[in-house]
Amino acid sequence: MNLAPEVLYLNTSKALRRFDRPLQNYLAKQKRVARWDFSLEPDEPNSIDTALTLLHEYIVQHNQPIHLVGHGINGLLGLIYARHYPELVKSLTLLAVGVNPAQDWKFQYYVARNLLPYSREMVLAQMVHRLFGCTDRQMLKGLIEILARDIDDSLSLHSLVQQTYIEPASVTVPLLVCGSRDDLIVDSDALHGWLQYFKEGDRLWECAKGQHFFHYFEPQLVGRQLILFWRTLMNCTDRRSPLQAEIATSNDINKAKQLEANPLKVSKAL
Repeated sequence: MNLAPEVLYLNTSKALRRFDRPLQNYLAKQKRVARWDFSLEPDEPNSIDTALTLLHEYIVQHNQPIHLVGHGINGLLGLIYARHYPELVKSLTLLAVGVNPAQDWKFQYYVARNLLPYSREMVLAQMVHRLFGCTDRQMLKGLIEILARDIDDSLSLHSLVQQTYIEPASVTVPLLVCGSRDDLIVDSDALHGWLQYFKEGDRLWECAKGQHFFHYFEPQLVGRQLILFWRTLMNCTDRRSPLQAEIATSNDINKAKQLEANPLKVSKAL
């Protein structure tokens, strides 16, 4: 009996993973779902290459393609991985990831820190309003603490010194892009920008409300879209040979490391 996960939910933030649990629990009722966690040690450099390498080591153990799901930077991680190893990815679902995939909430946070004469806590309070629309004072304080931990302890492409821009590009695996119409971080224009890169079978879906963490507030609505998307894929002819999902050889890994040195067209902006 094959007990390998069918769905891999990507997580690179201990602070924010609580917002993924409702959707994970919903999906787990119908699919074998695993959560892949990545965390940084205090003295470890903040590098997405390390996360990609560890993710690849995990996925190849199962020797079969898998559905990847990720919100924000976790979706970006899945996007880069799918571009490197499409034969190992059955589909990719991006939650709140715009066509410029590196422009997440941390990108906006660091831009604001550089442009505005406000303290870290004041900018974080602004980000809480943009992410959650929160006005309750006690809840605001708790959410500021959560975002602060995420900035200090989680994977990011950005810093006060520089922000990273990744050019839009297509992906060969089946793609589902989900967002919320009232998201102030990844708005409808950023979501609809994906349409020019879509191929046959790709889908875009927007939740009526829920803001940036819409999948936390509307897990059943979002979950049904994912299940429906995967069901349509089951009715299509599998494009991959089983041989393509074999564990990578040492030559494959060396090639992958070369790709990771320049995974996408990236530019740095102060």
